[in-house]
Amino acid sequence: MVVAEVPKLASAAEYFFKMGVEGKRFRPTVILLMATALNVQIPKPASGGVVDMFSTELRTRQQSIAEITEMIHVASLLHDDVLDDADTRRGIGSLNLVMGNKISVLAGDFLLSRACMTLASLKNTEVVSLIATAVEHLVTGETMQMSTSAEQRRSMDYYLQKTYYKTASLISNSCKSIALLTGQTAEVAMLAYEYGKNLGLAFQLIDDVLDFTGTSSSLGKGSLSDIRHGIVTAPLLYAMEEFPELRTVVDRGLDNPANVDLALEYLGKSHGIQRTRELAAKHASLASAAIDSLPENDDEDVQRSRRALIELTHRVINRTK
Repeated sequence: MVVAEVPKLASAAEYFFKMGVEGKRFRPTVILLMATALNVQIPKPASGGVVDMFSTELRTRQQSIAEITEMIHVASLLHDDVLDDADTRRGIGSLNLVMGNKISVLAGDFLLSRACMTLASLKNTEVVSLIATAVEHLVTGETMQMSTSAEQRRSMDYYLQKTYYKTASLISNSCKSIALLTGQTAEVAMLAYEYGKNLGLAFQLIDDVLDFTGTSSSLGKGSLSDIRHGIVTAPLLYAMEEFPELRTVVDRGLDNPANVDLALEYLGKSHGIQRTRELAAKHASLASAAIDSLPENDDEDVQRSRRALIELTHRVINRTK
């Protein structure tokens, strides 16, 4: 999928896809499980040739959504690392550190162009619109994070909207796309969307917890990364509710190490970490409920995939990296 005429560009674009680079491949796993979980049962005629061709073509199109989603996700990581001046990602040096900002931006652009070409080949305008919306949301979310007012930085609603745009939109719209390709009803497509949305929110909420509780080794990036970049996440927002004086510390600026240390003191005295985990568990439960609400299906593969999707919700909230 990642093929370029210029070797340096190809090498850059493949950087996070190479074997040995630790990545969760979380999104493709979710999407391919959803594909099987939603598979429709096709009445088999006397000759199974047509059915086999239909099933193979459908599976290929579903796999394309997984590939598109991962390329868009990796492109966003490459661009984010340039914006954040990051030096590590997935346990290795970030691409912008290794090859420079210009190549990193171009590699991200290249992956987006490849994703667009694959998306166009599906010839489904509704799916194209959903994935395009998710890309727009990635940009919107990043802009929201970069240009917050003091009031917005203290708002849980603003934080959750930004988190949906930056993390959950791509997963939710990809899951919905899978449902549409499978020919499911609008109701089932919305259940697939709700699963992706709530799983994505739970995933990011735990990421925010791990930024405070994890280590650089376990996370594959620097711990305390967000707060050191002045980004206020759910644990701090909950801590502000308990200790309103923390708002003054945040307003003074988290670019000052002394303010970061003081904010961490308040966080340690608060229930911010616990409440964030509870909110993540709530969204994980909503994701599980969406799977439980899908139409009944006796197919063993379908049932196995649905159980795996529910198991993923537990893994997301219990993970340590």
